Amino acid sequence: MEYAIECRGLEKSYPGFALGPLDLNVERGSIVGLVGPNGVGKTTLIKLLLGLITPDAGSLALLGQPLPDPANMPAALKARIGVVFDTCAFTQASRVRDVAQLGRASYQEWDAPLFTRFLVDFGLDPKKQIAKLSRGMGMKLSLAFALAHHPELLVLDEATAGLDPLARDEMLDLLRSFMLDEHHAILMATHITSDLEKIADKVVCIDAGAMLFCEQKEAICDEAGIAHLRSSQLADLLVQHDAATAPLFVLKHEYGVDVLVPDRFAFGKAHPDIPVDRVAIDDYLNLVLKGEKHAGHDQI
Repeated sequence: MEYAIECRGLEKSYPGFALGPLDLNVERGSIVGLVGPNGVGKTTLIKLLLGLITPDAGSLALLGQPLPDPANMPAALKARIGVVFDTCAFTQASRVRDVAQLGRASYQEWDAPLFTRFLVDFGLDPKKQIAKLSRGMGMKLSLAFALAHHPELLVLDEATAGLDPLARDEMLDLLRSFMLDEHHAILMATHITSDLEKIADKVVCIDAGAMLFCEQKEAICDEAGIAHLRSSQLADLLVQHDAATAPLFVLKHEYGVDVLVPDRFAFGKAHPDIPVDRVAIDDYLNLVLKGEKHAGHDQI
């Protein structure tokens, strides 16, 4: 297995906040979605991976190259990584066309015709001032810049934020095209989980500086489910639950109880009287974050 990102025991602490230790693999040929509430460590992790801040502990390798000192990442390695942050990073006083000059000066592999094509496809006026771009257009410009130097790894932090649904679909199509090369990989932090349902291979959730879950998208969207119980049914279900299987997450509300089950098909056979629905990533995330965890034979 070839990894675009491989970190072991990665840690970073600030007053009042600690990230890690985290283990994370992003395989080449895969898109990994990074989710979780605001302020839980997603951006800190991205900054660690990009060498923008120095880890307190742990090891990191990018594109097969170990980085004993990520803060001093070799320029040749940086050139193989495309980055889109949640805000447009270019000088506000400059114009869209000036970004091409920056690309030519920064990257040996800069592809001027490709960048120009992106500007046309995205409807970006080369003469327009960066400060006058909408958030969505700024994100398009950032992605065009990131792709125009032919990276192998894309790291995206809320890259589809601020885009209307049609523009988001266009951007997702562009990411799919990028992934036609099986040696490419994407790490994509986003709050728009419906985007991940369309393109991600794996979903990683961080909460309070720790990895809450790391699951294949199919395990979430195709296998897991939400069972809808009456409150009176919950005690019997928890007693029957096999401790050797994955835990259940229980969320009580005014009209009953929702239970996140790992296999909705097996659950449906075992409990034909209890309705169980397919789960979306957002529902899965909500139940894992807010639900009570029951590992089998737990008491309410």
